[in-house]
Amino acid sequence: MKNVLPLCAAGFVTAFGAHGVASGLGFLQADLLTLGLLLAIYDGAEVVLKPVFGSLADRIGPRPVLLVGLIAFAVASSAFVLIDNVAVARFGQGVAAAAFSPAASAMVARLTPDNARGKAFGRYGAWKGVGYTAGPLLGGVLIHFGSFDVLFLTMAAMAAAVAAWALTVPNLEPLPRERQTVRDLAKRLSHRDFLRPTAALAASTAALATGIGFLPVKAAVHGSIVTGAAVSLLAITAAVVQPRVGRAMDAGRLTTRTGTRAGLLAAAAGFAAAAGIPGLAGTLIAAVLIGAGSGAVTPLAFAALARTTPEERTGQTMGSAEVGRELGDAGGPLLVGGLAAVASLPVGLLGLAAVIAFTAW
Repeated sequence: MKNVLPLCAAGFVTAFGAHGVASGLGFLQADLLTLGLLLAIYDGAEVVLKPVFGSLADRIGPRPVLLVGLIAFAVASSAFVLIDNVAVARFGQGVAAAAFSPAASAMVARLTPDNARGKAFGRYGAWKGVGYTAGPLLGGVLIHFGSFDVLFLTMAAMAAAVAAWALTVPNLEPLPRERQTVRDLAKRLSHRDFLRPTAALAASTAALATGIGFLPVKAAVHGSIVTGAAVSLLAITAAVVQPRVGRAMDAGRLTTRTGTRAGLLAAAAGFAAAAGIPGLAGTLIAAVLIGAGSGAVTPLAFAALARTTPEERTGQTMGSAEVGRELGDAGGPLLVGGLAAVASLPVGLLGLAAVIAFTAW
């Protein structure tokens, strides 16, 4: 399991990178369209390129793709200090993350035996969850007490340190592969063994991103300390739940289908609680349920993908599944925000709860 820790750290870097800058973009005094584009550049690059780099990891081996991606992330982050252009730096970060993120998850799958994958992916998912949550919090602190330069240099240092740590991970040679046509790929990616866990990952990531973004809105009247505590509670719950759910799956005490369904329904119940229970109590109950639900889904879904994918195609599958996560990361907040704009925040939260609950079936 020690070999997996640098890969977990790589997951933290890509998650932190996704959300770390978002909390400070409002200080740029850009118009709303420009702000939206700046937020979308990172995720957009990942959505387009993750399947490409995942396939490359299968072709040449995941470790070179992991290391080059981390180094490229460090370079793109450092470049901001020289060029002072957020859009260019964010695009470079997104391209780099699109490389090392699927390579990391593919290496977790290949380095871990079947009877320990749940725990391994639980740990990997926990690190990513902490990165998603720490990004806005730590990013805001670094910008407030330093500047955007400090934030980007911090991300560069993180990526460089993880790249050095990743040198300790064993090299995995590419495995022999049969020729694959576009039809073969489409058939594999449209099979329920791929679609079900990917849809669950998208829903759980939508829950996490929306909880981080909108629970503070509900609790804003209680001040910044309370809102920060609510987000932290969500993140801590998810981080604690993931390895435990993974171990339960490895031990045969929990099936993928049952655990995934329970996790999605718990997350949906969390948004229903946020919409229906007034005051701070509703926020805290929602944080626990959303954190527990999204945390339960992640290791189960990743382990299911690894179990049903030919090992020589692991990178391609993980890269494609990561696209689902990115779509959930963007789609959840957009759905809630859109419904809230035309109706109210409770309506938006209930709308997402319905979508997540539907995914459970």
